[in-house]
Amino acid sequence: MRESEFWAAVDWVYPNGRGHSLAEDLVLSALGDVSPREALDAGENPQRVWEAMCDAMDLPSSYYFINRVKPEDRDRLVG
Repeated sequence: MRESEFWAAVDWVYPNGRGHSLAEDLVLSALGDVSPREALDAGENPQRVWEAMCDAMDLPSSYYFINRVKPEDRDRLVG
């Protein structure tokens, strides 16, 4: 996952700016108690940050590789 794909996934799961706000405020204990944005800024792998965010927000595991799913097929994802 590229960082641009990370942000696209955040926007899809949490639209209307909510995802960017969450990426600032959510604390990811799996990554050392930093926010997703802080983790990315520190050079953490975007896929690892996305998976930690999915786990913290209790999203279905089918979302882990959402960047590999065509946008038109994403609404079919199930937990």
